[in-house]
Amino acid sequence: MESTKLSSKGQVIIPKHIRSSYHWEAGQELIVIDTGDGILLKQKAPFVKTSLAEVAGCLKYEGHAKTIDEMNDAIAKGLNAQFHDCN
Repeated sequence: MESTKLSSKGQVIIPKHIRSSYHWEAGQELIVIDTGDGILLKQKAPFVKTSLAEVAGCLKYEGHAKTIDEMNDAIAKGLNAQFHDCN
């Protein structure tokens, strides 16, 4: 059993061999679970990779399908509106 200290900023050092065994690197997101008599740290699962075809069904749109040129024009107009004073 190892021990560590809580810093004045609320930070805790997880020993290197534990971080290595779980392949945790700087920036790793963890879930903190209150167990009642302590805490449990678990790796936060990343989003599952999906394809556009798998999620596009949730994008409800009624009307004619836009062409690539129409989409490019809309993007250009949006960029011009957002960054009009950056020239």
